[in-house]
Amino acid sequence: MNRKFAVAAALLATVAFTSQAAEAHGPRRADKEKLAAVAIGTGAASTAGFFALNKWHWSGWRHNHAGGLTRLGAYGATTFACAAVSPMVATVVLDRPLTMREAHTLIGSCVVPIVGGLLVDAIWDANPQWEAGAAPVRHVRKKKMAAK
Repeated sequence: MNRKFAVAAALLATVAFTSQAAEAHGPRRADKEKLAAVAIGTGAASTAGFFALNKWHWSGWRHNHAGGLTRLGAYGATTFACAAVSPMVATVVLDRPLTMREAHTLIGSCVVPIVGGLLVDAIWDANPQWEAGAAPVRHVRKKKMAAK
């Protein structure tokens, strides 16, 4: 009973963290939804790969089942695979090259599921000068007027 409750609570938390505020920017909204679907799909596939390395044994980690990998090694391998594959899948799904922001958000979602992508997105929001289309900010020093 406790296990079912824990799984239900985890699923509810996942849905709560993946919901986003409404935006009226037009076609980019559809791209964000597709990117979220790619992040969820590749994250689920890497999670399945993580458990498949241990022959689907949920409790305890057996080195002989995982081909000599430790739990941390399996996490690193599946995270690296997710970070490599998710931008490729997103490029095919969107049928266009990804922006750096989109690629970094996908990779952040692989490293720390759900929260990682949101954190990377917040970092990009805080630094708009990183966007490729943004004009560089030029600081001009004001000359002091000479006192007569």
